[in-house]
Amino acid sequence: MRLPARLLRRKVDSHKGNYGHILILAGSSRFSGAALLCGESALRSGAGLVTLGIPESINLPLIKSKPKELMTLPLPETNEGTLSLRAFSKISAFLRNIDVLVIGPGLGRNKSTYALVKKIVRKTNQAKVLDADALNALSNHLEILKAHKGQLILTPHQKEMSGLFGITTGIIKNNRKLIAKKFAKHYNSIIILKGHNSIVTDGARGFYINRSGNPGMATAGSGDVLSGIAGAFLAQGLDAFKAAKYAAYIHGLAGDLAAKDKTEMGLIASDIIDRIPDALKKCS
Repeated sequence: MRLPARLLRRKVDSHKGNYGHILILAGSSRFSGAALLCGESALRSGAGLVTLGIPESINLPLIKSKPKELMTLPLPETNEGTLSLRAFSKISAFLRNIDVLVIGPGLGRNKSTYALVKKIVRKTNQAKVLDADALNALSNHLEILKAHKGQLILTPHQKEMSGLFGITTGIIKNNRKLIAKKFAKHYNSIIILKGHNSIVTDGARGFYINRSGNPGMATAGSGDVLSGIAGAFLAQGLDAFKAAKYAAYIHGLAGDLAAKDKTEMGLIASDIIDRIPDALKKCS
C-alpha cells in the first residue's frame, strides 16, 4: 500500500504547526504506560506536537521516563488516580491549541472519569479517536456519538464492540463486516474493528479489510499504538476514513517488521513503535 503524498512529502519551509497538535487524554495510576505508548506512536507517525493529558500524580514519574519530545498537561484526578470530571475546565481552555483528541488508553473505569469522557465528546468539536475505556464510558450513551459534530474514529476490539452494541462477542465474531458497517453508518463514525484482518468502514462507501499484522501483536499496549498512529494521520490532514485505513495498515506492517526480529512470541508494543518509521519508508 502506498501512503498519500501529503503524509510523505513535506515543504522545505514547513514547521511543527503544519502537522497538527494532538492532545491524548490517557493514563491512570495503574496504567501510566498506555499514555506513553500512544504519545510516542503519534510522534513516530508524523504528528508535529503531542501533549499527554494525564492525572497530576503520574506527571512527574512520566516526565522522568517519557520521550523528551512529549509534552504533558497535568490534570485533576480522582481518589483512584484517574482523570476527574473536574479536569474539564482545564482541558476546555487548552483545546484552542488542539487539532485532534485521542481519548481512552489506560483511563480506568471510574464514574467521574466516564463522566468526563462523555462531556468532552458531547461538548467539543475537534476530530477524535476513541479507544479502550473511552468506548466503555459510552456504552448505553451512544446518543452522544450521534450528536458529535467533528470527525470521529472508534477503535474497538470485539469485547468493546459487544459493550457498545449490547450483543454477544459470538454474534460479532460471526458478523464482523455487517455489524461494523451498521454501527459506523448509524453513529456517523469510522470504525476500526480490531482483530485478525481488522475491518475499517464508514458504514457507506468506504470499506477496507486490513491484511497486515500478526498474532504477536495480541499484546498489552498494541491498541494504544494504533490509536496514536490514527491520531497522527488525522492531525496531518487526512480525512477520518483514510486516517483509519492507513493507520491499521502501518500498525500491522510495523508489527510484521518487528516480529521478524523479535519473533511473534517475544513481540511487545514498544517494538511496534520502533518499526513505524520503517513501515512508513516501505510505503513511500
